[in-house]
Amino acid sequence: MLLGLLAVAAVAIGFCQWRLDVANRRVAHAYQQRYVSTQLANELRRSSDDLTRLARTYVATGDAKWEQQYNEVLAIRSGKAPRPLDYDRIYWDFRAADEPMRPGHGETISLQDMMKRAGFTDEEFAKLHDAEQNSNDLVKTETIAMNLVKGLTPDDAGNFTKQGPPDLDKARSLMFDANYHRFKAKIMHPIDDFLKLLDARTEGAIASAQATAQTWKTVSAVVAIGALACFALMLHALFRRVIAGLEVAASTAGRVAAGDLTSHFDADRVDPQAKNEISRVMRSLQTMNDGLVRIVSDVRSGTDAIATASHEIMAGNNDLSARTEQQAASLQETAASMSELTATVKLNLENARQANMIGSDAVSTVEQGAVSVEHLVTTVNAISASSGKIADIISLIEGIAFQTNILALNAAVEAARAGEQGRGFAVVASEVRSLAQRSSAAAKEIKDLIETSIDTVRDGVSKADEVGRHIVEVKRAIRRVADLVGEITSASEEQSRGIEQVDAAVSQMDRVTQQNAALVEQAAAASKAMDDQAGNLRAAASIFKLPGGAGLHDRAQPGASGRFAT
Repeated sequence: MLLGLLAVAAVAIGFCQWRLDVANRRVAHAYQQRYVSTQLANELRRSSDDLTRLARTYVATGDAKWEQQYNEVLAIRSGKAPRPLDYDRIYWDFRAADEPMRPGHGETISLQDMMKRAGFTDEEFAKLHDAEQNSNDLVKTETIAMNLVKGLTPDDAGNFTKQGPPDLDKARSLMFDANYHRFKAKIMHPIDDFLKLLDARTEGAIASAQATAQTWKTVSAVVAIGALACFALMLHALFRRVIAGLEVAASTAGRVAAGDLTSHFDADRVDPQAKNEISRVMRSLQTMNDGLVRIVSDVRSGTDAIATASHEIMAGNNDLSARTEQQAASLQETAASMSELTATVKLNLENARQANMIGSDAVSTVEQGAVSVEHLVTTVNAISASSGKIADIISLIEGIAFQTNILALNAAVEAARAGEQGRGFAVVASEVRSLAQRSSAAAKEIKDLIETSIDTVRDGVSKADEVGRHIVEVKRAIRRVADLVGEITSASEEQSRGIEQVDAAVSQMDRVTQQNAALVEQAAAASKAMDDQAGNLRAAASIFKLPGGAGLHDRAQPGASGRFAT
């Protein structure tokens, strides 16, 4: 019934809103009609003003473009030429200034046809017709004036075919005298009456549409208030019918909330054949109570199993924690030993590198010594060669001294033969012989010294060659030692890298073991917390009273003391 009332109220409110929307559209249409009608009336008045302005300008200047624009205004108003786009905006003032025309054009339709399409009344059309007739009469006057500027006058048929001299004064008189202004006023009077009729008609249409819209607003409000009142009354009746059953359900739910699962429900309320809401609630409460009995029984069994398992897990975690701590201590000792071994290997590696550097320096020094010995041998050989040359020179000097001695002896013999005349020559020959003997003796001594020096130099060359050979052997030995030290250095580097990797692995194992120890401690704490929570769960479940016996706590107590005794 409540749903039916809501449906009827929704339909009524929807219908009222639809009618209100229709009325609002009528109001908008009335405003739009008034705007369009006013625009058309203003166009008629504006075209009359444009014709006056263009005709007067042509009469004053004689420029043919003003006559052309004058004829265009007439053609557009009568529907003989297409309407420019946005013709209701400023147009002819821009044309007068020779500005570019707007691109494109609208439809070709007379102003009178547009007024018919806008829905003007016959009375309004009568006023507009009068204004248009008066405007056409004024057009005749303007046509005469503009033809006078060209010197044309009408013939008997009314056509401007008679050519004569231009009469500008008469043309200006026709366009600017008092009669022209009276013609203008005669045109505007019907337009003014038309505007009054238009205002009255559009205001009436707007007022009628607004009144209709207001009526439907009121109807919508009344329908909504009535629907709300009926809905409130039905809710009140429903509340009074339901509250009694809800009190019974609340009492039963309160006993269940207090932990009493032994409650007996009213058989009438739990009738499976009943269809009302209260009976369905009571059946749901009965089902809930039976489910809680099963759940609490399962919780009792589950808490016992959880308590046993959590105690065993806690004991296992404690044992695992102790073994993990022992393993962590052993790994820490191993890590410390590996650190010491790493430091020792690094020291050996550094010593091997220094020995390698020293061996390289020794090889360089020995190579330099070998070069020096080679230079020494070369120098001594050069000295030996020079000594041999000196010995040859001494031998030559000794031969010359011997020959000089022979010559001096011969000279002395010849001087003795010469007697007194050769005495002086004999003295000279004797001195020369003496010098030759002394030179020979000195040359012999020098030769002996040179030979001794040559023997000594030869012995030195032999010793230098022997030293050179020994230096080469020492260089080879030192190079072999340097190679061995280099191999030791490479092996030490490999050993150092391997030990560093082992040290890093041991350190990683130590960190992992420490983390495992922390996780084991967390697991032990979690198992202890789970053991405590199992006890709390048993205590919480003990508040329920099950049918046919004591509470859960009383029945589970003996098993608990046996499992958790420490």
